[in-house]
Amino acid sequence: MKTKEVVDDLTMKRAITRMTYEIIERNKDLDKIVLAGIKTRGVYIARRIQERLEQLEKVQVPMGELDTKPFRDDMKVDEDTTHIPVDITDREVILVDDVLYTGRTIRAAIDNLVSLGRPARVSLAVLVDRGHRELPIRPDYVGKNIPTSQSEEIIVEMQEEDGQDRVLIRKEK
Repeated sequence: MKTKEVVDDLTMKRAITRMTYEIIERNKDLDKIVLAGIKTRGVYIARRIQERLEQLEKVQVPMGELDTKPFRDDMKVDEDTTHIPVDITDREVILVDDVLYTGRTIRAAIDNLVSLGRPARVSLAVLVDRGHRELPIRPDYVGKNIPTSQSEEIIVEMQEEDGQDRVLIRKEK
């Protein structure tokens, strides 16, 4: 298998900053927003967006961690480690994930969200959109569009988990 870096640390930082500016532009009332990072790397991206929102707009947006495993149709996990620090009812929830592929993780995330409350609106922010959707799910905020083939894999590495920030594409021979 051949692996190639397609996004370096500076490009990742710029992509997250651009997504943050788009969130500011499209959401007039930032006090209604709740960020929900999908475990694991989506949580780190959500935290970085939260920090940028505070730096740029001087607003403390609540951020939680969403566990999709108990809501997936391809896994059997009983323990739900979701933690959202505020009531999401009538709030603007922005789901945050690292890679959007088939859409199944996002479907599970939405199922989890509606089990917690009834948001006014749910939107989706992803660092990488790689295509190949199986469900009618479209991101509202995208860091990078990286078209892939079915035989390729996108690997997001983040400082908090992997010791560095970058996005790799792995091609099967």
